[in-house]
Amino acid sequence: MTAQTEQKPGALDGVTVLDFSRVLAGPYCTLQLGDLGAEIVKVENPKGGDDSRGFRPPAMGDESSYFLAINRNKKSIALNISTPEGQQVARDLADRADVVVENFSAEIMQRFGLDYDSLIQTNPSVIYCSISGYGRDGPFAARAGYDPVIQAESGMMAVTGDPAGDPMRLGVSLIDVFAGMFASQAILGALYSRKVTGLGQRIDVPLFDSASAVMIPFASSYLTAGVDATRFGNSSPVAQPVGAYEAADGPFMLTVAGDAVFRKLCLTVLNRPDLPEDPDFAANEGRVNNKDRLNATLNGLFAGDTRDNWIAAMRAAGVPAGPIRTVAEAMESEEMTTSGLVKQAPHASLGSVPVVGSPMRFTGTPVRDPVGAPVLGQHSREILRDLLGYDTTRIEALETAGTIRAPKDP
Repeated sequence: MTAQTEQKPGALDGVTVLDFSRVLAGPYCTLQLGDLGAEIVKVENPKGGDDSRGFRPPAMGDESSYFLAINRNKKSIALNISTPEGQQVARDLADRADVVVENFSAEIMQRFGLDYDSLIQTNPSVIYCSISGYGRDGPFAARAGYDPVIQAESGMMAVTGDPAGDPMRLGVSLIDVFAGMFASQAILGALYSRKVTGLGQRIDVPLFDSASAVMIPFASSYLTAGVDATRFGNSSPVAQPVGAYEAADGPFMLTVAGDAVFRKLCLTVLNRPDLPEDPDFAANEGRVNNKDRLNATLNGLFAGDTRDNWIAAMRAAGVPAGPIRTVAEAMESEEMTTSGLVKQAPHASLGSVPVVGSPMRFTGTPVRDPVGAPVLGQHSREILRDLLGYDTTRIEALETAGTIRAPKDP
């Protein structure tokens, strides 16, 4: 039997993150840090845990698919931080943490004595990251932030959807995802700074600001030229031809973002050298201004062959194009299977769960082999014993009092 090769330490090996967050933005932040090798201690309410544990269907066994997706490589302690005993445990954990992440409503952490100003009294090197709706300071600090609402408020819905239809929310909660990514990036910057200064710092990543930061190029179009963008469907306001086109047997997506690529499309794929010579189509600006006539011409040509044949010809010519897939088709695609991105992660009650792994690849500090999301309170005893040094009597007293939930080892 071949011995299993020991995995190299990750980039954040030795970093401890105390994670009070739930649902998506905060857990997505700590997911990134856990993939990079940090130890994530996820603090959950003993009565139900992270809200996303209840986001079902779908589910795998007794576990929500949503929760399984974003909580791998984490340890769960089920801890009631509304009690004095629970707050003491949380402060003991924070004293040993390099990073604290929270996305509670304003003043919750202060009420429990777990805010930044309180924690730095005993741990001045802690990096404290809050993910808020509109910032921890200012006139909107008390307003709760939710991805769908902020998609509306930030202008994102105004530029999403069919031009003839209603404003449309994105199918993925990308504002939460972006905020989580910005937060993890900020934490990495703070960890790097701490190597020089020895000090931690407070980080605030608002959802509204995250949404505004990714409104490219529409925010700039308004700020620099006064252009208030509207919906353009699958097309583009700045480059053509871009969009969904119809082959004889189905739609595909085509993206031509420059004059040289347009010439490749016309000369090599379509055998229409006249198109790039047309004054309306020769340069990108002309194609944008005359996109309706251009698209009618292209769809007439694409109707003459199958989608697979057109895509094969375009890829051979270096013209970006691909099929419009369902989620199932994407998960089963050759690109997915050859990438090795879907992995089986061991899980305490399910045996193993499939997960979409990290897209980051390192030569020296690889991302961690995934371990499935924890069951609620799975590591309560382990964390109290190994990280805090609590003895059995103290742990049992906390369990008896209901301060912690510590299920029997699976």
